[in-house]
Amino acid sequence: MSDRILVLVRHGQSEWNLKNLFTGWRDPDLTEQGVSEARRAGGLLKAEGLTFDVAFTSDLTRAQKTLSLILGEMGQEGVPTTRNVALNERDYGDLSGLNKDDARARWGEDQVHIWRRSYDIAPPGGESLRDTVARTLPYYVQEILPCVLRGQATLVAAHGNSLRALIMTLEKLSPEGIMKRELNTGAPIVYKLAADSTVAEKRDLVA
Repeated sequence: MSDRILVLVRHGQSEWNLKNLFTGWRDPDLTEQGVSEARRAGGLLKAEGLTFDVAFTSDLTRAQKTLSLILGEMGQEGVPTTRNVALNERDYGDLSGLNKDDARARWGEDQVHIWRRSYDIAPPGGESLRDTVARTLPYYVQEILPCVLRGQATLVAAHGNSLRALIMTLEKLSPEGIMKRELNTGAPIVYKLAADSTVAEKRDLVA
């Protein structure tokens, strides 16, 4: 049996990350920095000697482009790739497209902090992290995990909150623990799973 390798990467910086806007399901592209971050992630993974068998990404451009740049940097452009809305970023509802400072001015610092950092309280018209977990985790269990357990090296390029949903499960974190977990853009996390799908080894790749 090959190593059961799962790599998670948050997309590179997007245009709306740069502008401090709530993004959610909106679809801005990567900035020049985001492109560089994605390529650097590809270089780090190539230096590890990894060869991917399958890849998964969301239905949003910034994640898809990050994945494409990573695989291009690795010389692995032909890896079979699946795109699915289940891996989309958390939907910020009425906050989407708003500057975070403007949102604080409109609803108050405390309320915006609750929407951003509580596990189960959703912004108006949007999703809580618990909602995002409920959407993302079944897809992971049904589609992604079986590939890993078959020994297929698997790369997932997605978003801060959809990846938090996976990390919460992989690392057995509490709702409080996962809300405190920061994910840097374009920074690969490499997991090696045991046969029972638990984490045998984890490494953060940094330049």
